[in-house]
Amino acid sequence: MPDVLIADDSEFMRNLLREILEEDHEIVGEVENGVEAVEVFKEEGPDLVMMDIVMPIRDGIEATDEIKSSNPDANVIMCTSVGQEEKMKEAVKAGADGYITKPFQKPSVMEAIEDVVPS
Repeated sequence: MPDVLIADDSEFMRNLLREILEEDHEIVGEVENGVEAVEVFKEEGPDLVMMDIVMPIRDGIEATDEIKSSNPDANVIMCTSVGQEEKMKEAVKAGADGYITKPFQKPSVMEAIEDVVPS
């Protein structure tokens, strides 16, 4: 059971992701900005980070870049809104392993995770 860090500035989205994931994954933390995401990643070393792109203080692209720089084997799936194609390209350059588009449904989330973290 892979453990997961959820990083999203929207409490609604964090709750939605937790509900989708908690049955099959251990949630090791929920954070609301990129600075916290990097800190908790370094403390917990989760198998996967579900990272929102647009967050305060430090966005998901900068946080992904920092996480991947410190641990190239880290798995990061970006959570993006429709119409953020340019930001998605930046996220891939920063090292994102995959992405899901909001609003997400459980099958698409689980499929994205299986593509990145083989069970």
